[in-house]
Formats: sequence, structure tokens, C-alpha cells
Amino acid sequence: MLKPIMRCISAASLAIAGFGAIANAAPGDGVRQVVQAQGQINEAAAASQTTVNAASDQAMELVQEYLTNREQIDRLRVYNQNLTSLVRDQQDEVASIAKQMKDAEIVEKEIVPLMLKMVATLDQFVKLDLPFLYEERSNRAAQLREMMDRADVTISEKYRRVMEAYQIETDYGRTIEAYRGNLKLEGANEREVDFLSVGRLVLAYQTLDREETGYFNPKTRKFEELGSTYRGSISEGLRVARKQVAPNLISLPITAPEAAK
Repeated sequence: MLKPIMRCISAASLAIAGFGAIANAAPGDGVRQVVQAQGQINEAAAASQTTVNAASDQAMELVQEYLTNREQIDRLRVYNQNLTSLVRDQQDEVASIAKQMKDAEIVEKEIVPLMLKMVATLDQFVKLDLPFLYEERSNRAAQLREMMDRADVTISEKYRRVMEAYQIETDYGRTIEAYRGNLKLEGANEREVDFLSVGRLVLAYQTLDREETGYFNPKTRKFEELGSTYRGSISEGLRVARKQVAPNLISLPITAPEAAK
């Protein structure tokens, strides 16, 4: 604002100088000098006003720029606060993931030996159980043993497959199954027979011509012939298992449990 003030002073000086000249001039020249001085004063005043207006406009622009910058600073402050909260949450999440990974490593070290033991136990259980669907069940145990050595199978998938195998074995204990397979008795040729599996209580067989009926004796671990006593009952059980007749009471050759030693 210094320049406009200086210009106003200059205009006033011109006016004073003009009036001084008029005072010393001749009367005839006075009017002309007054007019000239007034014109100079008007021109100086107009120039000063133009300068003042320009300075005022510049000041308004600066004020507006300041207000705009202040709004931007406020928005940046809010953004930075939000960004700080976001970074903090991400750091907490990273720490949580790191802890989960560490816990997963501990669980993996503990669960792998457990699964290996479960697979070995399942294999041994199939060998000691009644030999129903023996090939299918022993193959399942063998596949589990092979899977446990594979690096391309995740721990979770291995665990799922092991638990699935145990669930299947559990279901066998409360179902009645009829299936066809080959059987070779001592001193006889291999024959195709119908097997009847009632839970884990009885595994019986009957030839396709129904001439021979027998069962697996848990004590001797061998298939033995039953004669004609259970022929009708085993035939009825096969039809029930195949849902050819309604469930009914049947006589089965169940071996009495041994007393615990």
C-alpha cells in the first residue's frame, strides 16, 4: 500500500505547486493555470484510484488464496488422521496374521504326528476287524498312507481325508450291507458268493445257488460253513439289505463276546 500513498502525496504536491504558481502568475493567466492544475490533480487522483483498486483486488485475491489453502490444509489434516488410523489397523492385522502363522506352525507340528498315528491305527483296525469290503477299506488306508507323504496336499486336506475315512468306518458299524465277491475256503476252489454284513456283528456268505451258507468266525479268523440252519435267515437278510423286503427279525450266528482278561 506504500506506492498508492506516495502517488497521492505526489498529486497533492502537484496541486500545491500549481496553486503556488497561480498565486505568482498574472491575473490573465490565472484561470488557465487553475484549469491546468485541476486537470493535473484529476489525472493524479484517477491514477491513484486505479492503483488503489488494483492493490485492493490483489489483496482480495490473496485473502481468497489463503482461505482456499486453509480449506485444503483442513482436508489434508482429516485425510492424514484417517490414513493414520488405516495404517494402525493394517499393522494390527499384520501382527494378527503373523501370530496366526506362528500358531499354525505349532499346530502343524502337533497334528501331523497325530494324523500319522491315526492312519496307522486305521490300517491296523481294518486288518483286525471283520473282513467285509476288505479290499475297498484296505485300499483306502493305503491311499491315506501315500497321501501323508505328499507335499502337494495341504495339511487341512490331509486332515479332512483322514477324518472322512474314520467317519466311513463309523458308519459301517450301524448299517447292513449286501455285496457280491469272491471267496476261497480251505480245500475248495474260489467261488462267487453273496456277502451279508450286519454292522460289525456278523459277516456271513451264501453261494449264488443257496446251497452253502457260512460266516466269518472272529475267534479262528476264518470263514466257516454253517450248514442249512441259517440258510433261510441269511437269504432273508440279503433281501433286507437290498431293500427287496421290509426289515424283519432274522437269526444270525453271533459269536458271544469274550470276558475281559
